[in-house]
Amino acid sequence: MLQRLFCVEGERFELRNEIIGGITTFLASMYIIVVNPAILSKSGMPFSGVLTATVLVSAFSSIAMGIYAKNPILIAPGMGLNAFFTYSVALTMDVSWQTALGAVFWSGVIFVLLSVFNIRTYIVRAIPRQLRFALAGGIGLFISLIGLENARFIVSSPATILTIGDLNSVTLTFVIGLLFTAVLVARRVHGALVMGIIFTTLLAWPIGRFWGDATALFGQPTLVELKGFMSRPDFSLILTLDLYGSLKLAFWPVIFAFLFTDLFDSLSTFIGVAEAGRLLDENGEPRNIKQSLIVDAFATLISGILGTSPGTSYIESATGIEEGGRTGLTAVVAGLLFLPFMFFSPLLSIVPAIATAPALVLVGVFMMQPVAKINWFKYDDAIPAFLSFILIPLTYSITQGIIWGFLSWTAIKLLTGKKQEVSPTLLAIDLFAILALILK
Repeated sequence: MLQRLFCVEGERFELRNEIIGGITTFLASMYIIVVNPAILSKSGMPFSGVLTATVLVSAFSSIAMGIYAKNPILIAPGMGLNAFFTYSVALTMDVSWQTALGAVFWSGVIFVLLSVFNIRTYIVRAIPRQLRFALAGGIGLFISLIGLENARFIVSSPATILTIGDLNSVTLTFVIGLLFTAVLVARRVHGALVMGIIFTTLLAWPIGRFWGDATALFGQPTLVELKGFMSRPDFSLILTLDLYGSLKLAFWPVIFAFLFTDLFDSLSTFIGVAEAGRLLDENGEPRNIKQSLIVDAFATLISGILGTSPGTSYIESATGIEEGGRTGLTAVVAGLLFLPFMFFSPLLSIVPAIATAPALVLVGVFMMQPVAKINWFKYDDAIPAFLSFILIPLTYSITQGIIWGFLSWTAIKLLTGKKQEVSPTLLAIDLFAILALILK
């Protein structure tokens, strides 16, 4: 029954792997439950209300992805989109958070229409295969960089932008956790990433208690700290969006900014994870692409209704796929694991950021495989692919990586007399990309 409900025809189904995959994806992504409200609350929204909305969007959207689209991809409010909501829209543009939620809703409505009428599918098919391979690798580098930064193994530097962090109790714990997890992965132990997260959490517990101090890095001496058991869910943000005010002409650029940023963030993540995880159909396209994009679109729509920034596909889904999660059951398990944290969110403090850092770093290894398919000796392919690949981590933005990949591909192909490799759809995307850069 489970195989019929969640499995794409011809896909291998192993219940144990699907459950472990779902748990792994959740553990790698659960930070969003507290990080999202921490960012959005700076716009004036209540922290507890955003936390409840984050849990609901993550749970319902991921379950829908698993049942309807049958893909092992988690959907949750996106990092970057929440920062854009708070700092660019609410604080810089001085837009009320109610109006911003309305803009999220209307961008979701446009998303749904684009997805139902297959326009987003045409956009995906217009993306050259060489750029798809580069996106997978670039997203892998990006998520590895996030892991290294979470562990403070890589830190900012005014002289060199990035540099190696100090060797201390925190970074040593991360290195040991990474080595432990890497050995399990190399030995192909099922559940290696989950075991690595648990092991690194246990290693981190003595910090600030028996040795070392994390105050300088994390603002408190200990990393593993139980801050309570329960908290009441807060549904106060549901239906607080300003539907009519957000439709004023002055706010159309805001709707477009949400639309474009979320569109290419979700598309590139979906494509990158599909390529790296080999979630492809017989034509080499991401499987069940229309259904997946419809679910992704509805995630943005309900985000505005429930009270949070747009939901989007998560790159951390690659951790569960690597653990053997191949079907929609993986997404359903991950989604269901969000629901208890409407009540037990204080328990999340038990698993520190450095515990999930080794898993995120190793995802970079898993997602490098498509890079080998790039035609590095054909420079009109290789140069745009490399720009897309490298700019994702360096700009800390999947959207910027794909924008410059598109624009450089089009320019180089046209100037080298290969206009047949530039489709009309890609030219239309380029125009929107240029507009997004201008409005940025």
